[in-house]
Amino acid sequence: MKHYNVVCAVVVHEGKILCMRRPKKGSPSTAGKWEFPGGKTEVGEQPEDALRRELREEMDYEVKVGKLITTVEYQYPDFSITLQAFLCSADNTTFNRKEHIDHRWCQPHELPKLDWAAADEELIEMLVGGGHKWE
Repeated sequence: MKHYNVVCAVVVHEGKILCMRRPKKGSPSTAGKWEFPGGKTEVGEQPEDALRRELREEMDYEVKVGKLITTVEYQYPDFSITLQAFLCSADNTTFNRKEHIDHRWCQPHELPKLDWAAADEELIEMLVGGGHKWE
């Protein structure tokens, strides 16, 4: 079974968090689900560098990568991931959606209302229930 090292950005802008919806193709476990933007790290690449690269490639979006929030290990039926989530900020909300089919800027309390990829659900619980400071 394949294992991927993945990074994601919890991008906060003016108190709202960027949520992206995956295309309805690929793994049935994640197709059409909501996620935080990011992607796979390449061999030898630092997670923060991978995150900046992925957001440039998939969204033409520049973010400031901040602290590591958490690391989630998750086993899907057809693959497994190690997901590192970073708190990020951006100067604006302008980007080009190249891979995803939708996006939303949500208040933290709105996050649980979306249909998230399972690995992200653990992160959502921590972000919403943990009294996290967003500014």
